[in-house]
Amino acid sequence: MTDKVHKDESEWQKQLTQNQYYVTRQKGTEPPFTGEYESTKTPGTYKCVCCGQPLFHSETKYASGSGWPSFYAPTTEQAIEKEGDTTHGMRRTEVKCSRCEAHLGHVFDDGPKPTGLRYCINSAALKLEKD
Repeated sequence: MTDKVHKDESEWQKQLTQNQYYVTRQKGTEPPFTGEYESTKTPGTYKCVCCGQPLFHSETKYASGSGWPSFYAPTTEQAIEKEGDTTHGMRRTEVKCSRCEAHLGHVFDDGPKPTGLRYCINSAALKLEKD
């Protein structure tokens, strides 16, 4: 695993757009069906917009109908961290980048085979590196 990335809030604000900062550093979410990668089918690797760590491959992306890019598996289990989230009166599992702790989205157990998982990820947290 790569070394952790630590920056103060002013450094993140300089690096990221307002929306990227809101989603990744303030645990926000983009409205459904508005994200850049929600319906893209371009082959490549989806990396963390904050630190560039590879998070998801296009081969694991699928159309979930949820309004956000959905994947059934990360590049590696070490690429992400999961933690409980009880905000908004719900019990969910938050997904974060393991390198910089950027909020990416949430994971649910209603995905397709082979994992049965749906990583529901904000486009604003991702940068697609095309193959």
